[in-house]
This record gives sequence, C-alpha cells and structure tokens, in this order.
Amino acid sequence: MQANRTFMKLLLVLLLGAVAGSSAAQSRDNAFTLYAAYRDGGSFTDATTGKTLPIEASGAGSVSLDLGLDAGRQVQLYLSRQNSQISVEQTGAPPSKLPMKVTYLHIGGTNFLDGKIGRGVYLVGGLGATLFEPGSEGYENELRASLNLGIGYQLPLGERFALRIEARGYATLVNSSGGMFCSGGCAVSIKGDTVTQGDVQLGLSFRY
Repeated sequence: MQANRTFMKLLLVLLLGAVAGSSAAQSRDNAFTLYAAYRDGGSFTDATTGKTLPIEASGAGSVSLDLGLDAGRQVQLYLSRQNSQISVEQTGAPPSKLPMKVTYLHIGGTNFLDGKIGRGVYLVGGLGATLFEPGSEGYENELRASLNLGIGYQLPLGERFALRIEARGYATLVNSSGGMFCSGGCAVSIKGDTVTQGDVQLGLSFRY
C-alpha cells in the first residue's frame, strides 16, 4: 500500500512538472498517444538457489502526453503497464507462476531530428519510477527508480492524427540482496541489481 501511495504522489508531481514545462513553451504543438507494445527482458534472482527468475515476454499498453517546448522538442509524460509473470521454484514442489505487473511512470521528452515536431525520426527518453506488483499472497509491491531511452518514427495521417513506431529500452535500479517483495509469507526470497527490458511499440497520436 505504501508503494501505491508513493506512486500516486509521484504521478501528481510529474504531471504538475509537465504542465509547468508547457506553460513556458513557445510552441503549442501537443499530442496524446495510445500505444500497443510487445515487451521482453528483465529478471530477478532466487536468493536461496541463485537461479534466474525471468519476467516473461508479453504485451503492454502505454500512453504519453507530449507538450510542445520549441520547434523540434516536446516535454513528455509517459505511463506504461505490463501484465506478466515470473516462474518460481520451491523445494519439493513443481515450478509455479507468480503474476507480476510492471508499471513505468516517467517524465522526459522527444526530440525530432529534422527540427520540426510531428514528422520523421525522433529520440525519446525519460526518468521516473517503476512499480512492481506481484499478484500473490505474502508478497508486497516495490517502487524503484528507473529510466527509458528510445528512438521512433512519426508518420502524419492527415492534420490531427499520426502513427508512431518506437523501440524503447528500460533500466530499473533494484539493488536488493534478498527479501524483495516479501511481506512475511514469501515462498521464494527474491533479489536483484538492475532490471532491464525492451519493447517495440505502435502508437496512434492525436495532435492538438
């Protein structure tokens, strides 16, 4: 519960920061984008056996709010959520699946390389937090600092809409030597240093 409250406070701070960044913008070339993604990578470690516990590849959904900063750059508020699972093994029991939701909340920006917002190749990135939510009794949520970097291409579809194709990489600083997610009844003690993931995304963007 504490991680959820912290995450909501961070969302409010990032949203206010994005609005504040837009208030001084010379350009009003803003956009709201919905993405569908396929995400892979990322793992933890069983602190007892040393075995790798990979986060299974799965689909993900993302949204971004891009606020015009100048002729070729936007401030971006980015939220992405993945519903996945990790395989865990217990002594004397068959392998089981631990549901795991991974949510990224970042503030950063987009930089269109040809100097004009809304068309062509752009770089994207952001800083913020990752919320890991294991969906099983005896485990609790964990909030960690993270970043993302990526590259994309935007193809206008008329005056208001555009298609975005992106590839992003994510890195989350976990820094846990054992007992991560444990709230008193964990079947497996989990640890990790850095969780890295990558995805490809297809987005439909509405410009305003």
